[in-house]
Amino acid sequence: MRVSLPSPACAPEGVSSGAAHNGALDTTCINTMRTLVMDAVQKANSGHPGAAMSMAPVAYTLWQNVLRYDPADPLWPNRDRFVLSIGHASMLLYTLIHLAGIRQVKDGKVTAEPALSVADLEQFRQLGSKTPGHPEYGHTTGVETTTGPLGAGCATSAGMAMAEKWLAARYNRPGFELFDHAVYTLCGDGDMMEGVTSEAASLAGHLKLGNLIWIYDSNRISIEGSTDVAFTENVAERFAAYGWQVLDLPDANDTATLQTLLTQARAETARPTLIIAHSVIAWGAPHKAGKASAHGEPLGAEEVRETKKALGWPEDSQFLVPDGVLEHLQAGLGARGGAERARWYALFEAYRAAHPTEAAELDAIFARTLPSGWDEALPTYPASAKGTASRASSGETLNALATRLPWLLGGSADLAPSTKTLLSGQDSFQPPQWGGQYSGRNFHFGVREHAMGSMANGMALYGLRSYAAGFLIFSDYMKAPIRLSALMGLPVTYVFTHDSIGVGEDGPTHQPVEQLVQLRATPGLTTLRPADANEVVEAWRFVATHNGPVALALSRQNLPTLDRAHYAPASGVAQGGYVLGGHEAQPTVILIASGSEVGLAVSAYETLRAEGIAARVVSMPSWELFEAQPQSYRDTVLPPDVTARVVVEAGSPIGWDRYAGAKGEIIAMRGFGASAPAGQLAEQFGFTVEAVLAAARRQLTHAG
Repeated sequence: MRVSLPSPACAPEGVSSGAAHNGALDTTCINTMRTLVMDAVQKANSGHPGAAMSMAPVAYTLWQNVLRYDPADPLWPNRDRFVLSIGHASMLLYTLIHLAGIRQVKDGKVTAEPALSVADLEQFRQLGSKTPGHPEYGHTTGVETTTGPLGAGCATSAGMAMAEKWLAARYNRPGFELFDHAVYTLCGDGDMMEGVTSEAASLAGHLKLGNLIWIYDSNRISIEGSTDVAFTENVAERFAAYGWQVLDLPDANDTATLQTLLTQARAETARPTLIIAHSVIAWGAPHKAGKASAHGEPLGAEEVRETKKALGWPEDSQFLVPDGVLEHLQAGLGARGGAERARWYALFEAYRAAHPTEAAELDAIFARTLPSGWDEALPTYPASAKGTASRASSGETLNALATRLPWLLGGSADLAPSTKTLLSGQDSFQPPQWGGQYSGRNFHFGVREHAMGSMANGMALYGLRSYAAGFLIFSDYMKAPIRLSALMGLPVTYVFTHDSIGVGEDGPTHQPVEQLVQLRATPGLTTLRPADANEVVEAWRFVATHNGPVALALSRQNLPTLDRAHYAPASGVAQGGYVLGGHEAQPTVILIASGSEVGLAVSAYETLRAEGIAARVVSMPSWELFEAQPQSYRDTVLPPDVTARVVVEAGSPIGWDRYAGAKGEIIAMRGFGASAPAGQLAEQFGFTVEAVLAAARRQLTHAG
């Protein structure tokens, strides 16, 4: 519906008016956003109208007057990024996407279709719609990252800013400033309370990310009421202590002052900026403005009518977009962004002629493809009874891969020496003041696992192949970003070492038990627990070619390197599970293991074979990859009629029954570990060759 509107009425009593700071058409655009939000939430009878209504002037001013973004090309690499960390206010973003005229991306290509129509807004929070309750990356064009869990958007945006800094440092050349955009994030009181925001803000301040700008909607309201019940700290002083530039916007409706502050924020290149925008939640609503009830529930039909009346809006209108609104945004954001984009692509073509090697790398990054010869340096390990820890062979393989894949980068939560994830000969990603370079590929996240995972997601959203490393036990601190990377299908690699009671003397606080179950239970995440150095190489081969998140579980202790002339090749890792030995005949008993316990199963297998027993040993590094194989393949590895089975894994037994079967036996951890040398712990908890043999013989007896 398109109509012309009269001049807006005065603001509701007791609520400040921003109309004096806007032109009439700007005010109409802002109120269009507010009323679309109210209508969508009311129609769905579900949602969060308050923050979206109060932040409409802020978001509109940023997009219309400041943001460098071309709605006709939402894939333009040097576009400014806008992250809605307050994902519950998703209708604010959806209205912007519609009013700005952002075009739909399908199969990686920009089409002529609108990303969101009014009909899409009317389907807010409905099954199959493009307007879900919280913004989802890849589901709705114009959404730069999935948000909803508070703090996640803030931390992810810091990772985006790090990616922009890295791309600029590596690829910009004199006269060719290919990357010089900013990352804007709209956050709220809930974000400020979440610890991950503090982690990310601390590191962003240390890294001097001048391209990162957060706008904090300080409405002082949460679900339980005023934030005075739990949150009374001085946020401005906290961020100043982090090393941020802190600016204050006393009234979120004051768009003229906001634009001045945004200009000041963009001009600051040595510090990230926090703009504190003081707002009234559900501004414009006569009875619910400033109330907690406006946060997470519809205003109600009568309150919607009265709010529209106060805004000078037709009271009975539904999803109204007045004449001139779409055209106004096209003349502002659209024209500015289109011109910037055209200049950029012309510059990139000149760059391609002057710097063809670097341009080819950027083409691959944008297309998420691999360079020619990416795997030529991968090692092959000879058989060795002593072997090597899989964390060590992983570090060697990672470094070999990094020589051929320049945008493979990452780091750990202060554990690079232990996780073996330092890239040799590469600088640290640091400001020169701290002894590094922004082109460095070694990232030091400090003891900030939650932020590290989110930042790795932000870097992956730019096409970089990011990894984040830590001890497997501390994957607990990273559950949220791992889940988000799986939701978004991002190729982030989580390198988790110290994967069992093999950690030894550090004891049960550092010995993972239930973590593998947690990782395997995450849809879209591939978990790999390789058995020896050559399985590690194949795991990394999978990582490089897979366009989704992967978790590697690696040992602290040495693992024997199997003789692949005697056992099946490690390329079987790609199938998730494969017959390592004993494939030539129908087995009478099958030994199944992953990671460090495969060596135990192999030793038991050799003993049984020497006794004339038709045993089989199966390496099962990845449930997800094995389950993706045809049933016919899985049946050749684990014949259904062979019920004598033993599973060995130094973790929780949960889930292994699918492979052990109803009659099989599972050797696993039934509780937490203990503090002692690793060898003693193996004896104590039954991870020995003798224990595997005893279980196999029991199985043979029962089967017989």
